[in-house]
Amino acid sequence: MSYISLGDKDKKEMLERIGASSLEDLYCCLPDEVLLKRRLALPEAMPEADLLRRFEDLAARNTYPSYLSFLGAGVYQHFVPSVVDYLSARGEFITPYTPYQPEISQGTLQIIFEYQTLICQLTGMDISNASLYDGAMAAAEAVLMASRLNAKPKILVARSLHPEYTATIRTYIRSLGVRIEEVGFGPDGRLDPSDLARKIDKDTSAVLVQSPNVFGVVEDLKTVGELAHGHQALFAVAVAEAASLGLLEAPGAFGADVVFGEGQSFGLAPSFGGPYLGFMACKKEHLRQLPGRIAGQTQDIDGRRGFVLTLSTREQHIRREKATSNICTNQAWCALRATIFLETLGRDGLREMALQNAHKARYAAGVLGRIAGVKRPLSGPFFNEFVLTLPKDVAAVNARLKDKGAIGGLDLRPFYPELGNSALFCVTEVHTREDIDRLAGLMEEALR
Repeated sequence: MSYISLGDKDKKEMLERIGASSLEDLYCCLPDEVLLKRRLALPEAMPEADLLRRFEDLAARNTYPSYLSFLGAGVYQHFVPSVVDYLSARGEFITPYTPYQPEISQGTLQIIFEYQTLICQLTGMDISNASLYDGAMAAAEAVLMASRLNAKPKILVARSLHPEYTATIRTYIRSLGVRIEEVGFGPDGRLDPSDLARKIDKDTSAVLVQSPNVFGVVEDLKTVGELAHGHQALFAVAVAEAASLGLLEAPGAFGADVVFGEGQSFGLAPSFGGPYLGFMACKKEHLRQLPGRIAGQTQDIDGRRGFVLTLSTREQHIRREKATSNICTNQAWCALRATIFLETLGRDGLREMALQNAHKARYAAGVLGRIAGVKRPLSGPFFNEFVLTLPKDVAAVNARLKDKGAIGGLDLRPFYPELGNSALFCVTEVHTREDIDRLAGLMEEALR
């Protein structure tokens, strides 16, 4: 869809219609100290041909087709069947916004209903919303939800929770009188149950843990859940790599009260940082505090099946002060892609995809771990990501890999200095044995 900007005549007519003499008049109600007094750091106007080249260059940065990448840490490369692109590009899906009028939004509402059903099946929970911006926002909303349900001042968060999720949570709760305390991890990379037992008390509202965690390690959810519930705290589980739900036991089976995370792995490309898909599901008794909205199935006056927005706790639907969230919005198109992806693969296909991730990651960990000086610092079971400690500076090694057309693991030192000179590597079903062997060869060269 092409964009044609407004001319001066258009702007003048619009201003006259609303009784303003200039664009600055639109901001007259704002305090002077918050107004930006400089130009934005944007390029000057350019001819259309140059503008197209500019955006083509920016779009090319969204992908790295010529690079062999082993990055993960919350955003993952997965194969997306062509049918996902084909169906989600139909005009019926890309044009609707929030389905306020059910009589003309049955297709969109049905997709949302099916998406919610799939999320419930994967997480083992009773109710799912539809949906949130991304996994980090879902983490923050889970904390706010826990605070509403269990009004206590402390939230215990696993240090092995994705650090950007933790940072987003801190931003959300900064002025809410809720404090966060981190729970450390042991030599296996899992949350340390003894540290949790020391820190959990009567003031603990909830315990948040991610599985597989930021190191790719699968957590002992049964132990964590029992400790949380033993102190009347809610048990919340994050899933940053949704593909793991095709293989691992659902968090709901371990008594999770809330399960949230990132659905990008289900049909959404890594792209340039989005759009992504935050999901959240909970037990039925927590339904009223679930942010966003829920599509439900009903019957019309003639007994025909239909779909409606059953519960909408957004500020656009109810009084702002009663809303559970004021920024969750219509992620229906991203949820649509996830739905098509999951229904295309089916239960067996998703499990096969997850198994390929697990098997290939183990092969990669074995091959890379045999390189001189390379070690695995964490002994816990992992899904498709693992941590390696390198004998040379991670940044220098990654620079040499990039020169050879490969993107190595994420440097963990800015986030986890206690792990030393370590990097997080990710392997998914898109990687072949040859890809992994090539990485091993390039790593050996870079470490000489």
